[in-house]
Formats: sequence, C-alpha cells, structure tokens
Amino acid sequence: MRLDLFLKKTCVVKSRAAAKTVCDAGAAAVNGRTAKASQELRVGDVIALHFVQRDLELHVLDLPHGNVSKRDAGKYFELLRDDAVTRDDRVGRVLEGFDGAGDDGDVEDPAAER
Repeated sequence: MRLDLFLKKTCVVKSRAAAKTVCDAGAAAVNGRTAKASQELRVGDVIALHFVQRDLELHVLDLPHGNVSKRDAGKYFELLRDDAVTRDDRVGRVLEGFDGAGDDGDVEDPAAER
C-alpha cells in the first residue's frame, strides 16, 4: 500500500492530497529514509512525520483493505512517538544549515536590502 493512502485511510492526515504535500516537502520518512507519497509500505515499517507543530513516529502493524472508520484506525499502527515542536525548534528547522554568511564569508544583514 502507498504511503499517502495509508496515512489517509488510518486518519493520520485528513486527505490524500495532504499526505502528498507532507511527502513532497520531505517531511516523511520510512525506515529512516525520506519517502515519496508513492512509497510502498509493508507491515513492520516505521514512518516518521514532521509536521509544523509536532513530530510523529508510527510502527505499521497491518495494512488496511478498503475504508477504515476513525474508531478502527488505530488498529493499523502503533504510535511510537508524538512530540510537540516548540517555536524555537521550528525556527531552528527553518534556519538549519544557514550560517548568515554569503559567498565571500561576510555576514549579511537582511535589513540592508530594504
């Protein structure tokens, strides 16, 4: 089963389009590797999702066949981690790898461009 379908059918995200957006942004990983929406899942896989306000890690217990009710959605995965992301963590993710230096090594002042 595709990653985007699994996330939608198990009510982790509201729609398949939302699942695709998460994957396209590079915020989804399967077994430690960045995953596309079309990634095929198997029982035993571990899915890591990085949303703006929280990080989730799921262990796939079973693959749903057909539609799944919200009440039964939790039977298909085990929640390994559900961490809230603080504002400082979000800023750190955006700035990760940014050291403020241009090509010449001088620190740039973003306000100077105005």
